[in-house]
Order: sequence, then C-alpha cells, then structure tokens
Amino acid sequence: MPEEDKDEGLDVAGDEAPLLAGEHPVGTLGVRHQPKDTYCLVYIIFFLLGLGSLLPWNFFITAKQYWLYKLSNESDLGHEGPRSDLSDYFESYLSIASTVPSVLCLVLNYLLVNRLSSRFRILTSLGMILAVFIVTTVLVVVDVSDHQTQFFAGTLASVALVSGASNIFSGSVFGISGHFPMRISQALISGQAMGGTLSAVASIVDLAVAKDVTDSALAYFLTADVFTLLCIGMYLLLPRLTYSRYYMSMAACSSTAVLPDRLCEERDGPVRSREEVSIPPLKPILKKTWVLGACVFYVFFISIIVFPAVSSGIQSVHQDSGSPWTTTYFVPLTSFFLYSASDFCGRQATAWLQVPGPTSQVLPGLVLARTVLVPLFMFCNYQPRDHLHTVIFGHDLYPVIFVSLLGLSNGYLGTLPMIYGPKVVPRDLAEPTGVVMSFFLTLGLAAGSAFSVLIVHCI
Repeated sequence: MPEEDKDEGLDVAGDEAPLLAGEHPVGTLGVRHQPKDTYCLVYIIFFLLGLGSLLPWNFFITAKQYWLYKLSNESDLGHEGPRSDLSDYFESYLSIASTVPSVLCLVLNYLLVNRLSSRFRILTSLGMILAVFIVTTVLVVVDVSDHQTQFFAGTLASVALVSGASNIFSGSVFGISGHFPMRISQALISGQAMGGTLSAVASIVDLAVAKDVTDSALAYFLTADVFTLLCIGMYLLLPRLTYSRYYMSMAACSSTAVLPDRLCEERDGPVRSREEVSIPPLKPILKKTWVLGACVFYVFFISIIVFPAVSSGIQSVHQDSGSPWTTTYFVPLTSFFLYSASDFCGRQATAWLQVPGPTSQVLPGLVLARTVLVPLFMFCNYQPRDHLHTVIFGHDLYPVIFVSLLGLSNGYLGTLPMIYGPKVVPRDLAEPTGVVMSFFLTLGLAAGSAFSVLIVHCI
C-alpha cells in the first residue's frame, strides 16, 4: 500500500474497505477479472452525463439578453428597455428558484436511493428536463409583452422543476460513479464544467450569427433539447458496456435495490433485506465526510454569491465607445465564458493533481481564503450602483483576473472533496455518500443565492 494511503489512515482490507486506497474494491479476484474501458467509452459517457447534468442550469443563466428582452420589451439587443425589479434582480431570483428546490430534491434522492433504482430516477429526471425545455423553446416565439409577470413566474417555476430534476439526476449519477475508479468521478465533474463552457460558447455564437434575440434564443434552447436527448441515449448505452456493467453490478449488490438477491449472494455472501437498507445510515457517512462536505458547501457558497448575479452586472468602462467588444460581447465573454472555461480547467486539473489530501488541514484553509473574492467583485465596475458608489477596480482587466480566479478555484477546490467523499467510506455507502456530497454542494448554492440578493442590493 502506498505511504500516502497509510498516512491518511485508510484501511484497504476486505470488501468494506474505502475505495480511495485503490482502484479495485473487490480484492484480488476482482482485479484478475477486471475488464478494460475500451476506447474510454465509459469515461466519455460519464463526461457527457456530467455535461448534461448542469447544462439546463447554465443554459438558463447565460441567456441573459433573452430574459432582458422578454422582461423589458426590448426591440433588439442594442436598445434596453426601462429598468425594473424583474430585470435588475433576475439572476438572483433565478439562483433562488433553482437552488432552494434542489435541496429538497436531494433530500428526497437520499431517502429513495435504496428504494428506487438509479435507472428510474435518472430517466425520470431527464424526461422532466426535456419536457420543460421543449416548453421553454416554444415560448421563445410567443409574444408575452402583455403578460410579463406571468411569464416571469412561469420561468421561475420552470427553473425550479429543471433544477430539482437536474439535482436528482446529477446526485444519482455521481452516486453511481462512486463505485467506479476515481477517474470516472473526475470525468463526471469535468463534464459538468464543460456544460457551462458549452452554453457560454453557444450564447456567444448565437449573438454573433443570429439576426435578432428571438432567433438566437430559439437556436440556443434547441441545442439544450438535443443535448438532453443525447444524455438519455448515453445513459441507456451505459449498461451495455462490459466495463460499466462490472462496476454497476457491484453497486447494485451493495444497495440490494436492482439485482436479484441470488446474484448478490454469489458475489458478496448473504445480503441484508430491503427493509434493513431502505434508508442508508447517515451518521457513519457524516463522520467520515463532514469536513469534506463543509468544504464543498463553502466553495459553492462563495461562487454563487458573485456568479452570475454580480459578475454579469460588471460592465466595460469603455461601454460608451460603441465597440461590439464593450457592449455586446463583454459580459458573455468575461463573465460566462471565462468563468466556465476556468472552472473546467480547475476541474480537469484534478485528473493529474490531487493535493491537498482528504484529511489535510490545507484544504479547508484554501477554501476559506476564497472569501476575499466577494469584496473584489463588489468594487469592480458593476452597474447600476445605487448605494455603493466607489469603484476601486475600474480597468476592464480586473474582472478578467477575478473571474479567472473564481472559476479556477471553484473547479479545483470544489472537485477534490467531491471525488474524495465516496472514496473514504465503505463500498456499500459509496452511492449514498455521493448523494450526500451533492447535497452539501446544493446547500451551498442555495445559501449563496440568498446572499447574492443582499450583495446586489447593497451595491
């Protein structure tokens, strides 16, 4: 056993061993017969599933010009309508509508993790996401100028449904990935970051080629429809691959929720009844992962405070020049694209670098240090400013630097505890631990979204 594993105090003996200490949780016999991930297909599928798990949320938040058009009676992208509470606080309302229901859905997901199969939970949530996006796509071509309040309420309801379904989907998939080697969990989380990058790129391309905001939004949401269908197809393909079937069968045996008892007995000996494992035990999970969970909570708490509610309101100091860079493309590039690309780089870096370790005191210290990013964003050129009139970081380069730091640190420091969590518990608790870690993440987003409203109001 490597020395670093001994230092972490990880026991690798037996089927109940944590997975962090090795790639093969089933002992010598399992290693001997372990199949290969041919052409990295399983890695690619989990990457795409991760992409699809956050794509709905990212497509909603990056379509800012479309929402302003719908809520402000804009005739085109270059002429803004009068200010209103609906448009000024839309990102904050959007964050609350997406994160608060998500917490409840993740609690439900934890209670149902051994009662309903992951297949049922994943396909049902994907079906709901697809249905909501189809309705959203249709509403693009519907005139709602006389019903803006109803459209606003319907949009928030759609966001709540999509976010809840997305969290059940991502929590279930992340729970499954806990039974795979760590590279699969990392692929899933990197795919989530790529979802933000893809939506930002799609938004910029639409702005560049579409004749008006309606055509842009139509192409934009149709893209989301196609990717949701792709996720459904990829998940249906997953059990057909030998590599994934090998690990998913062990996941089923540990939860006794999918495979027949006879097969589980052949692999692991006698199993507990369904009643005994209907609700996974929470105390041993929290005992092993509460520090990691707190790190995940605070990373995303800080990130959602400033992104997108504050970062998307930072304007170029040269906006009056009339240049497309300072008007049309400044926010999509410096806020959404740059954050998503930096977040992806941070998450992808965990594939090669995994320091500090799961029990290191450095990890919580780095997480707490990100707090300084909040005042840095507040003193950039955020507009309009109603209370805090001082702008310290007036140059356009400052938001570029700050957004890059926010994205990189969110990706790296948010991913490490997420992939550590399911690996420091016994194998039979890996899937519910994945759901618990997703709960900490969503709870951080929910708390941060509430604070984002306060920050925007203070500015």
